[in-house]
Amino acid sequence: MDGCPPRVPITAEEIQVELDRRRPGQSRITTRRDEADAVEILSGVHGGLTLGSPIALLVRNTDARSADYQEMRTVFRPSHADFTYQAKYGVRAAAGGGRASARETIGRVASGAIARKVLAAQAQVEIVAYVKQVQDLAATVDSGTVTRRDVDANIVRCPDAAVAGQMIALIDQARADGDSLGGVVEAVARHVPAGLGEPVFDKLHADLGKALLSIPACKGFEVGSGFAGTRLHGSEHNDTFYAENGRIRTRTNRSGGIQGGISNGEDIIVRAAFKPVATILREMETVDANGNPATLQPRGRHDPCVLPRAVPIVEAMMALVLADHFLRQRALG
Repeated sequence: MDGCPPRVPITAEEIQVELDRRRPGQSRITTRRDEADAVEILSGVHGGLTLGSPIALLVRNTDARSADYQEMRTVFRPSHADFTYQAKYGVRAAAGGGRASARETIGRVASGAIARKVLAAQAQVEIVAYVKQVQDLAATVDSGTVTRRDVDANIVRCPDAAVAGQMIALIDQARADGDSLGGVVEAVARHVPAGLGEPVFDKLHADLGKALLSIPACKGFEVGSGFAGTRLHGSEHNDTFYAENGRIRTRTNRSGGIQGGISNGEDIIVRAAFKPVATILREMETVDANGNPATLQPRGRHDPCVLPRAVPIVEAMMALVLADHFLRQRALG
């Protein structure tokens, strides 16, 4: 991690809190891979404070099972990155999926923990993500008041308790069937100061979209009203301004806290759509590396639904983008 300001207080224990929310094996609806994901700080931090130099963090794999991927060395998993990596590089790491594996998100979450400290210390920014939807089950959540405690109150990380139970049952059934499910993670960033973001190519929502869409299995991004806004008239969609205690506010927030690519001081609300996990425990038709028809019966330990573990990843990517833009804005003086 490079570009972190000096003198930001951070400990391995604080980073570990975030990694524990992402790690595998934390509940019956996640992969059964057993990893502690214990973080080690190698450089860039001394005496509990960042130095301003690059920060190196290390998390060791302790429960890898390469043998589970033996069959996948010669055939391509449907909807996975096996074929596209082979097409791009002419070689690939078949065991575990290599760079396409969700294991790479450890670095995102560890770095995001430091970015959160930067934002909290400098601007009191608070980021909370939660599972909004699993397949066609949608939760009702007040983005203005939801807390991390609400989110972590159940294993699916949905703060709507009534719907959460149905989501868990749906994921349990998908696992029993050797199948997988997708859905939506929603996130809110509160207390983001107005003025963050660049007006053309580095618009704040463009950078947030790129960050979230770079997460494995993420296939869609929305900010504010998103696609639902297309069904409204401009007279319905516009966020009316008003003044409150010397601050310019909006009476509604269909813009999702961003207008013209720049934050307006309201809550930033985004949604990320995650596809069903590609590797399912069912026999699938495919081809081998020579294009010959083949069948594949995957083995191994895979999430039947990535959403509960995607929550801290979405938060981390939001934190990294907002921290970058906060530092850019601060540099303007």
